[in-house]
Amino acid sequence: MLKIYRDNDGAVRSAGADDDLPGQVIWMDLFNPDEKEIEFIQRRAKVRVPTRDALSEIEASSRLSREGKVLYLSAPVIGHATIGEAELSPAGFIVGPDFLVTVRYESLPTFDAVAERLQQDETLASGMGVFVALLEAIVDRGADVLEHLAAAVDEVSKTVFKGNLKGSASPRSANFTLRRALSKVGALGDRSSKARDVLLGVGRMASFTLDVCHDVLSDDFRDRLHAVTEDVASLSDYETHLSDKTQFLLDAVLGFITIEQNDIFKVLTIASVVGVPPTLMAGIWGMNFKFMPELSWTWGYPFAWAIIILSAVAPLFWFWRRGWF
Repeated sequence: MLKIYRDNDGAVRSAGADDDLPGQVIWMDLFNPDEKEIEFIQRRAKVRVPTRDALSEIEASSRLSREGKVLYLSAPVIGHATIGEAELSPAGFIVGPDFLVTVRYESLPTFDAVAERLQQDETLASGMGVFVALLEAIVDRGADVLEHLAAAVDEVSKTVFKGNLKGSASPRSANFTLRRALSKVGALGDRSSKARDVLLGVGRMASFTLDVCHDVLSDDFRDRLHAVTEDVASLSDYETHLSDKTQFLLDAVLGFITIEQNDIFKVLTIASVVGVPPTLMAGIWGMNFKFMPELSWTWGYPFAWAIIILSAVAPLFWFWRRGWF
């Protein structure tokens, strides 16, 4: 899909290979483009539209480059996603002297929000203005995501340290609760790392634009790009703190799982130790010897039972005195 935005009224129109660009174009947005739309942009806007594989490259030279007066930038982005499910998708920004071309493969709320502002915000009357607004919107969304992640991390923290993590005396229910907590902590850590990838890409684009276009940028755009880089640095520090806390929670949950396993082994150890002496006594008196003094005793049978019971109770009493159960 191709959407073309003009600066005079924010009008949107789609274009085909046989159409011409409308006047005063400032933004051409390619969303899951086909070959016909890519060919149209390359022929009419005189720019090179990178492929999805090219946008997915991770080296800086592939993500940040300049060809003449046109900047070719790319960064990973996250579309509509929940805390547990989020996938990175590449997005490209082709910044020309008077226009902006974006290439994306996910529905992005940040792009929709900037498109809605075109009719009301005069600062979006140029391609550079739209580009800076998109960076600011992505940073704002990144901040919102980190806030939601922080709230989720606090919720898990309360469950781990202030609640009953086992949830039930039933081993099956306790195992389910522990696995669910471990899965949630892992999902939070994964989403946090993806948010960091997005912020890192935005920060690189803002810094690169400031460096190569410093002389042609207006004071307003320079200040806004500086603000973007500072916000990214601040959010990156906050994400680092969030990652450390998530790692701490992961270690804590794994520690509780280890304790749960140790409790199980402790019960098995007690059961095995308690069962050894009675088995020994029963084995002794179960041997078929012709001469065994206890066989002729009147109280031999009750005596054997008493010894067997005492040999089982004695280890239990010893474990109880040591506080094992």
